[in-house]
Amino acid sequence: MLIRTIVLMFGAFALAPAGARAGCSPVASSIPRVWLTGADDNGITVTFLGHASFLIETPGHVTAVTDYNGYNVPSAPPDIATMNHAHGAHYTDFPDPRIRYVLRGWRDNGGPAEIDLTYRDMHVTNVPTNIRDWSGGTEAYGNSIFVFESAGVCIAHLGHLHHLLEPHDVYALGHIDVVMAPVDGAYTLSQQDIAAVLEQLQPRLVLPMHYFNRFVLQRFLELVRDRYDEQVSSSPTLRIARTTLPDRPTVIVLPGE
Repeated sequence: MLIRTIVLMFGAFALAPAGARAGCSPVASSIPRVWLTGADDNGITVTFLGHASFLIETPGHVTAVTDYNGYNVPSAPPDIATMNHAHGAHYTDFPDPRIRYVLRGWRDNGGPAEIDLTYRDMHVTNVPTNIRDWSGGTEAYGNSIFVFESAGVCIAHLGHLHHLLEPHDVYALGHIDVVMAPVDGAYTLSQQDIAAVLEQLQPRLVLPMHYFNRFVLQRFLELVRDRYDEQVSSSPTLRIARTTLPDRPTVIVLPGE
């Protein structure tokens, strides 16, 4: 069955010349933003696979899956898989061997993961954060916020975020257009705190994930309704282009959880 794709139809922004190197420049930087462009500028395609996994495809057909766990997966293996260490729904020790780049958002020695990968028209970086461990303590750098850049769009996947962002985290992330946010309100952050993180990042689009059921999702939507427009899609697939980002911050719910 042909999957319908939503194309956002808001706003207008000029693109840098084709072939420019991308940068979600730090928010305090005065460096002009230029972009890593693909074969064309029709935008990035995002498909919600379930839980915390999205398939991201660039104009040049590079694919990445977030929080790759081995079962919320697309029909073909992605070029890039990112993972986080909270629990087995966010990583696997047995990724498909056909995946070109497996990017773990933690290091087994306890240090911060440092990722800066450019593959064709996709650039992937990370900002490490801490998580709670199963004993009630803290696993330093057990989570990474992954940033995906292509075609003038900067997407941040928050992973299994367990704390508000520090100023240096916000600076390191830079200008973010789209946030993939866990909104369960229990296992990650409270819904009030995830709303505060969104205020820190000021994205144009928010894609909820990690919400388990419609009741939890509805509570989050009610919480942010006065600050965000809301769209509920019948398709798990969304096309996002720099030229069509909405003027008013918008939450788009994609089916798939």
